[in-house]
Amino acid sequence: MPDKLLRYLALVCAPLFLSACGTRGLLATVGPDYQPGPVPAAAAWQVSAEGKGLAHDGSPAELIHWWERFNDPVLTRILTAAEQESATVADAAMRIEQARANLVAAGAGLVPNLDASLSANRSSVSFGGTPFIWNQYSAGLQSSWEIDLFGGLSREAEAARSRYQGKQAAWHDARVAVAVEAANAYLAYRYCQSRVQLLRTDTDSRLQSAQLTALISEAGLGAPGDAALAEASAAEGERMSLQQQAECERTLKSLVAMTALDEQLLRSLLGAASGQAGQLPEPPAFRLDAIPAKVLLQRPDVAAAEREVAEASANIGVQRAKQFPKLSLTGNITPTFQNFNGSALLLAETWAIGPTLSLPLFDRGKRAADVASAQAEYAAAESRFRSKVRTAVKEVEEALVRLASTDQRMPKADQAINGYKINLVGQQTLYQNGLGSLLDVETARRSLLSSELAQIELQQERVSAWIALYRAAGGGWQLPEDASRAATLPEGNIIDQGRHNPTSQSELPGGHS
Repeated sequence: MPDKLLRYLALVCAPLFLSACGTRGLLATVGPDYQPGPVPAAAAWQVSAEGKGLAHDGSPAELIHWWERFNDPVLTRILTAAEQESATVADAAMRIEQARANLVAAGAGLVPNLDASLSANRSSVSFGGTPFIWNQYSAGLQSSWEIDLFGGLSREAEAARSRYQGKQAAWHDARVAVAVEAANAYLAYRYCQSRVQLLRTDTDSRLQSAQLTALISEAGLGAPGDAALAEASAAEGERMSLQQQAECERTLKSLVAMTALDEQLLRSLLGAASGQAGQLPEPPAFRLDAIPAKVLLQRPDVAAAEREVAEASANIGVQRAKQFPKLSLTGNITPTFQNFNGSALLLAETWAIGPTLSLPLFDRGKRAADVASAQAEYAAAESRFRSKVRTAVKEVEEALVRLASTDQRMPKADQAINGYKINLVGQQTLYQNGLGSLLDVETARRSLLSSELAQIELQQERVSAWIALYRAAGGGWQLPEDASRAATLPEGNIIDQGRHNPTSQSELPGGHS
């Protein structure tokens, strides 16, 4: 290629290439520049909460560590196994890879593409006379480049970037959801175990009473109906105990399916040998006085919804740019060596370069309609985002209400159990001394059992509400003792137009440092 042509290309293409390396159009960048607005949330929680917490950034490296505050290694193992086997998490990771590929493709559109070709051709040619052999050997370079005059390609890259960040947030949301599902399943099994233990103790007491009543009746010292009533009570206790054991078996099967752990291993982990059978997880004390904005910013679903707003804003610019002229530059160079009938090779060099300007003239309003559609999608995305924030606030408030309610009811449940225990002992004493009836004893026993089951249910409700708060807060929150460790993490949030991602590339599936 002549030197003059090289200099000409350098002069023409240098400013265009520099413009392509940026994120703006060469002449202008049409469409709105997205600026994240304030999170539409209240200034403070409307429900009082015990303690003080610092909203963390939802780092995936902290997810399992956060659950270690339960000081329950079985729970930690189940959570880890459930995440590894979750199809939901794997699907979310796949969507990250798809979004990453789209982001690379969008960035590639801003710079020229270059293709190379090699060819060899041997042919016999005749122009009415003796045929001769014609050999051709060529190597070519072809390039094309759409100049981003009005920022359409830049807006496409911006939309792809927002979509990628949204998929990252969706991956976090999937991991949090799986952790919540596994924690609730584990809680359900421990709750079931505790009910089985209580029902077994009650059944043993009923059996002892039935045996004693049968002896008294055989000796002629008791009413015949008392023995039948005692046997019926013992049978009822055994029925409830067996029913509860079957419920525990069904819950165990769910845990096996969720974690893919060997059933015998899981039984061993959850059994009496673990020393935790029937013991409900005990959440740590906490305070959650941070304003909703700080907590809600770490919610992956809220972050994903905000990224959808940013993507919709960029798509307006993409469609708006289609209403303006489009300039593309193409070129090729193809040196070809050829000879005839084995003679010396001759070089034939061809090259071509030229711009193509496309002007939109008439499309019967299609481009304008596409812009209006993109603007409507932006308005819908913004509405969804605000709705998502309101829902997040509601979920946090509801979880706090449930926690406050269980804390208020727990002393009353303890008081009721103490009262029913005293009443049962008194009724048993009266019956043994011949001053009471077995029916009164069984009534007192049922009242005590109901109050003890209600207390276990209240404990389960408290832990369930605590897990719901974890979910509502986007995957937990930092406690004061974590503040020093949090100080070493990057500042910012994903809401801030992607200036801080929820994870580093190395933490994502298939990511690169």
